[in-house]
Amino acid sequence: MAATHRIDVHHHFLPQRYMAEEHARVAGYTHGNMSADRLLHWTPEQALEVMDQHGIEVAIGSGSTPGVWFGDVAAARRLSRDWNEVAARAAHDHPTRFGFFGMVAPPDIDGALKETEYALDILKADGIGLLSNYDGKSLGDPSFAPLFAELNRRKCVVYVHPTVHPCCAGLIPGLIPQGIEFPLDTTRTITSLLVSGTFARNPDISFIFAHGGGTLPFLAHRIAEVTGRVKAFEGRNPLGATHELKKLYCDTASAASGPQLAAMMAFFQHSHILFGSDYPFVQPPEAIEGLAHHPFTVAMRHAIDRDNALALLPRWKKA
Repeated sequence: MAATHRIDVHHHFLPQRYMAEEHARVAGYTHGNMSADRLLHWTPEQALEVMDQHGIEVAIGSGSTPGVWFGDVAAARRLSRDWNEVAARAAHDHPTRFGFFGMVAPPDIDGALKETEYALDILKADGIGLLSNYDGKSLGDPSFAPLFAELNRRKCVVYVHPTVHPCCAGLIPGLIPQGIEFPLDTTRTITSLLVSGTFARNPDISFIFAHGGGTLPFLAHRIAEVTGRVKAFEGRNPLGATHELKKLYCDTASAASGPQLAAMMAFFQHSHILFGSDYPFVQPPEAIEGLAHHPFTVAMRHAIDRDNALALLPRWKKA
């Protein structure tokens, strides 16, 4: 057993009933290289065993694509509630090891607001988890504004995981979306939140974007410069586009290669880079070994592994 100290902010919970429904809904459903058996039989105890082996003290569970929205309001409310209650049960049973980001379905704005209240006030979630688009609407879409206003009022942490945008599914036959579509849709939704003024209107939300923030570190200057010349966007970011983008957080899940880490370190505030594993779709050694080979200072390594997450989620500080 490794000495446990890491805080993993990109750690997926796969409730068995939720996964069984998804498997039935999509014939032959798989996720990357994971077998159907592994997808359908996740347990918190399995996760804890892996965490102990790889020095992960705390995992903040979240959902992944395809989420809970399939165009049916009643189903979305039921799936959100079921997922959140399974996550809360894992956190209750292992209170020093698991937290979670509550799952909601923003296209059903009334349901999303009610489930946000339940997840945060009753179940004590660490924040709210969203996907990068819903029915092709990126998160800056005006229909989602009431949810962000409520999350801003609550000074909430919002974790954003990518999914496939309808515009781009299958553009390269045979290529799974994890290849390029996930990071591109993350960047697309960040840009949507920027140009809509959502970031500026909601300064008290702390946004975490998965997988190193997609391609944002590489494209941030270009995004800020080009959008700054669009007349329709004038006045939406009074403090400047770069100011809003620099406030964002990212995690290192599936983003721990040398070039990715160098770009993240060059763009993001160093206090805004958080450890993520992407378990169980990626095993922790892959996430940890990439960080181990990067020439971080000792202080920066500790910050990414743990200290930055503690600053963002202070309830995990030991008494």
